Amino acid sequence: MPLTAGLVMNSAAALLNDVFKTDFTYAIQTPYLNMAISELTESLEESNVPITNEVSVIYPIPVGTNKLSNLDTITEIQELGERTAGRTDAFVPLPRKELVESYPVSSSLLFWAWYGKEVRFNTNGANTPIEVQIKHIKHAFIPVADENSVIGSPEAHTYLSYKTAALCALFIGENPTRAAILDAQAERALERIITISNKGKQQIMTRHRPFRASYKIGGGY
Repeated sequence: MPLTAGLVMNSAAALLNDVFKTDFTYAIQTPYLNMAISELTESLEESNVPITNEVSVIYPIPVGTNKLSNLDTITEIQELGERTAGRTDAFVPLPRKELVESYPVSSSLLFWAWYGKEVRFNTNGANTPIEVQIKHIKHAFIPVADENSVIGSPEAHTYLSYKTAALCALFIGENPTRAAILDAQAERALERIITISNKGKQQIMTRHRPFRASYKIGGGY
């Protein structure tokens, strides 16, 4: 079953002793659920959990084009690679620069710079069509409109329930004691999400250089 905003708000209402949502209706809770979603998204991005990692579609870059715009779902770029359009070989990573520079036109975009939702290349672009692919950190969750909105990952249910309830208890119920208890539970739930994710990362194998490889290359033993 997909995790919906309604499921989270039902749980939050129960934590606030309002199972029938007499006081804490869906409409009243929705802004606070969106605050909880924003906090969760920022925390997961900061911890770089796998759910925030994504490889983009392939973007065509025509001859002379020096930027790629409307990248609203990208929070931060981890790697940007290029290849000649129409080829099927691997994308070659390009170096990142802080500021755009002008270089003589070539068959490569040469570099990229991140200007907040827009990638810019050599001001002269390339003299051949290029394809670009981006490995990036994305927004794991987006704000909801109402109780029928789908949030996505079910792992977020516990955290969002506690955090939404904590915000409602503090700013609507004006009960800082209950809010503090609920917020502490939310933090524990967040720790579990990150810990489980990190355990999954430990299963990723990294190929290491053989022991004494440098000696063998140099003719040593």
